[in-house]
This record gives sequence, C-alpha cells and structure tokens, in this order.
Amino acid sequence: MTFDVVIRRAYVVDGTGNDPFVADIGVKADRIVSIGDLGTTQAAQVVEAEGRYLSPGFIDVHTHDDSCAIRQPEMLPKITQGITTVIVGNCGISASPVKLVGDVPDPMNLLGESDAFFQTFDAFAEAVEMAVPTVNVAALIGHTTLRAGAMTGFDRSASDEEILVMRQALRTALRGGAIGLSSGLAYTNARQATSREVKALVEVVGEEGGIYTTHMRNERDLLFEAMDEAFETARHGHVPLVISHLKCADVDNWGKSGHALEKLELAVRGQPCNCDCYPYSACSTTLDLWRVSDQFDILVTWSKPYPEQGRRLLSEIAAEWEVDLTEAARRLMPAGAIYHNMDEADVRRVLAHPLTMIGSDGLPSDPNPHPRLWGSFPRVIGHYCRDEALFDLPEAIRKMTSMSAARFGLTDRGVIREGAFADLTLFDFDRICDEASFVEPTKPAVGIDWVMVNGQPTWMEGTVLNRAGRLLRREGTIE
Repeated sequence: MTFDVVIRRAYVVDGTGNDPFVADIGVKADRIVSIGDLGTTQAAQVVEAEGRYLSPGFIDVHTHDDSCAIRQPEMLPKITQGITTVIVGNCGISASPVKLVGDVPDPMNLLGESDAFFQTFDAFAEAVEMAVPTVNVAALIGHTTLRAGAMTGFDRSASDEEILVMRQALRTALRGGAIGLSSGLAYTNARQATSREVKALVEVVGEEGGIYTTHMRNERDLLFEAMDEAFETARHGHVPLVISHLKCADVDNWGKSGHALEKLELAVRGQPCNCDCYPYSACSTTLDLWRVSDQFDILVTWSKPYPEQGRRLLSEIAAEWEVDLTEAARRLMPAGAIYHNMDEADVRRVLAHPLTMIGSDGLPSDPNPHPRLWGSFPRVIGHYCRDEALFDLPEAIRKMTSMSAARFGLTDRGVIREGAFADLTLFDFDRICDEASFVEPTKPAVGIDWVMVNGQPTWMEGTVLNRAGRLLRREGTIE
C-alpha cells in the first residue's frame, strides 16, 4: 500500500492510558490505516518522529470558540497547542439559535457583538463549514441563548409557553447535529431559571441522545447543593453529565475539592458523569458585582465604557477613582475580569482525578485573555505531568483525548488505532511548555512540532499548512 503520510519511529501514546510504544503510523485520506513497522513503505510525505511523542490530537472540551472558528479559522490559540477538536457553546452561551438586535446580554457578550450570532443552528453550521477552520468543531446549544430567543426579560423563570419555544428550538438544533445542551446557571441572565425550566430542556436532550454540561448555579458556598442539582437534572433527562470547570471558588471554600470529588465518585455509580478542569488557579469571565471581593486580586481584562482600564487591577482602579471595589466594578460594567480566587491544592486535586477531562475555557474575543486560551494543554503535559509528576504521560493524554471523545460521542476520534480519524499531535516531551502568562497572555506554546487534522498536515514549526477541520455532528443526524 502507498500511504499519503507516514510518521516514522514515533513514541506512540495511543490515548487509552496504555504505555507508549515505538511504531510507524500510516495515513491514507482521513484515516489511520496502519500501525507497526512500515519499513520502506512508500508515502507522499514522510515525517521523521524519532525521539518525539505522537498522540491523538487533543480535544478541548470546554471552549467559547463559536465565533473564532468562523472569523479566525486558523484558530491559532488552539492548533498551536496540538488541539484538533473543540467543543463550543459551553456555559449556556452558544452562537445559535437566536436573533439579537442591539446590546448583547451578559454573558453572551463573551462571544462578541450581535453579528456573531445565528438565528438557526443550520446557519451556524453552514458558516463553520464554509470557514473551514483548522480544527474540528462540535457544538452545544446554550440555555441562556435559548432564553434570549424566547424571552423578553431574564429576571424570572420562563413561562410554560416560553419553555415550549425553547424546547422546540433545542430539538431542531439537536436534530441538525448539535451534540447537547449547556447551562450557565451562575450567570445573571440564567440565575432566575428554576430547576423545572432546565429539566424541561434536558428531557429533550435525553430524547434526542445528547449530553448535558453545566456551569453550575454555585461554585462557592453552595457548591455541594449545586452539584446535587446538576446530578438530579441529568438523571431526570437520562443524559450524561459534565460539570464544567469544577472548582472551589473564593477563599472561604478552599479545601472543599476532596468532598466535591467524593460526590462525583458517588454519582458516577448510578449515572454517567465527568467534570472538566483548566490547569490554573484563576478564572476568567464577566465582571459581576457578586463576584467582587477584597480577598484576592481581580484583573480587569476589558470594559466597554472604559476600554483604557483593561489589564489593570480592580483595586488600583478603585483607588484611583477613590471609590470601593463594588462601585468601581459597577462603573466598569459591562466588562471582563480574571479572578485569582482558587487554591492551587484544589486545582491539583481536581486535575489529577480520573474522572476529569481537560478544557481551556479560553475567551478568544477578550482583548486581554486569560493565558489558558493559549497554554492549557501544553501546561498539563509540561508543567503538571513532566515537572510536577501529578500523573504520568499516558494518563495526561487520556484526559485530553479518548475520555473526552467517548463522553462527547466523537466516534473514531481521541485514539490512535487503525480505522480512527487521523487527528494527530507530535510533540517534544522534554521541551513542551506553555509560554502564555498573565503578562503575555497570547504567547504560543513551544514543543508542539507537528499537527494533523483529518489526515491533512495542518501545523508545523510555527506555520499553518492546511485548514481541514470539520463540523462534527451528533451521530445519528443527517448532514
């Protein structure tokens, strides 16, 4: 057989948790067709990988790349990390299905202005397919986005009629290929939604065979109660659950991660569930008054009325304006912020847990983003695996590939085996490192040498070679 590409003498980490092994990989069209000693087999392109590790392309299960995949299809923050698939539409915020005019409601403004949104999922899907991003895209439908399409105000629970409108919009999107529903119940414009409202939507997800992910109602003093609500909601709809960016936020809640993980372990005995986590002890989202505290640093990343205050500490702005932190935040809003509100010990505990997948939760529309946008996946390998020995390399790769593909229903992805899609990342284990920082948040990682997406060499030594990403529709839908 003549191959399109052969990768020779790689240390293969296949994504399943197995030990690395040395092998050649033969690729034809968009699939891996041979693994072993391919000798002098002919190929249109040969990649000499000796001394480097080849893994499945990383799957970023928690992104807000809905607009980025269309407007910046090179997807540099992701392809430079070795990411080959992104899950968009998290935290209740998706680019469809909704028609917006004027100001975009919080937190949907994290995706951009009103022209970043699409009235139907089909229109969004078509835009992704026309853009041909460098990475694959699978899309969740956001609960807050559904609310924006059905309700004139967010300061209450939806009526029965509005719930029916949301259910129909969700069902249409799922039948068009969306993979599930996300919620962001901690945010201002979803906090008034009752469990009954969310359960009514999750019922549709279960009927259509999708998944439910949730930025829970509380990640602070009522963390455990919020977890119970998430478990109950998913059980009601008979759907798999992913708790988004599991954390113990605010100083008074540090140290609770052990019990949170015990609750997750108990729940998984009776229902399919996981969590995701990003490898940093600071979060990034909108600037909200209820999040403001003097117990940790808050870095303002953007402000619509005061754009010049970006990349400044809220405490410095408040002192300059001679007001307290809450008043300074009120003047700056709508705005974004990075909150240094987590304890490293909790982050490490969640990150290392066998049920935890990796998601960056980066905000590509933020002019001063959290470094997780550009650095999460190399940081897991370079810092936490190699330098800190928090887990071994096969486990690190499993968290970023096969476990994610299995939970989100991405068939034939996340593993290196014959017949699987050729989404592959070649990296230098000794050199891989996240370079993005809170001072230089958009600095690309080093050590990701070569990336393939759907059988096409896509990234090599700092250059985008091709764009071959696809919209990944939920299995069973018709493209």
